[in-house]
Amino acid sequence: MNQKNSLGLDKCFLDLDDPFELFEKWFSEAKKKEINDPNALALGTASKEGIPSVRMVLLKGFDKNGFVFYTNLNSQKGEELKKNPNASMCFHWKSLLRQIRIVGTLKLVDNKTADDYYNSRAYESRIGAWASKQSSFLENRSELLENMEIFRKKYNDKKNVPRPSHWSGWRLKPSSIEFWLDGENRIHERLKYISDENNIWVKKLLSP
Repeated sequence: MNQKNSLGLDKCFLDLDDPFELFEKWFSEAKKKEINDPNALALGTASKEGIPSVRMVLLKGFDKNGFVFYTNLNSQKGEELKKNPNASMCFHWKSLLRQIRIVGTLKLVDNKTADDYYNSRAYESRIGAWASKQSSFLENRSELLENMEIFRKKYNDKKNVPRPSHWSGWRLKPSSIEFWLDGENRIHERLKYISDENNIWVKKLLSP
């Protein structure tokens, strides 16, 4: 029989009052077990008219202030977040039969944080941030490749490629974080942390 925590859930839920601590534990397990991109997440945004959109992005950092990813600010998600900062994230780790859903609001990271991450990227990735007008229509693939070559010539010093002003990071500050474990016969185990008006995390069991 599987061991349980104090709420009667599987022991993997532990007994923690801080969801960031539990996220760190689950994420560490995912990095050991998930074959490709354990930091991949589905990011859901919506336009100011409420039309939803979802895509996969990569988590590039997290702490008690939130979860960070980077993108072109003029992309579809960037434009949507400028007008509607409410968003959701979903991690699904098939190898662990677990998922985590996060809901919150996003703000841009500070310039130093964005610069530090940008400068850690491969040269071609930094050039791509300049060359790609993310989410815009291309006449053909060669248009992008030609832009890449233009910026390779402009920034031929691989150690000195400035960060474009249209490229930065977003940090999602969560209002709720739900941890989900697959169960037999669809009787899943779900634990939701909700931030109250005093920014204290309250734990709630959810029906599958």
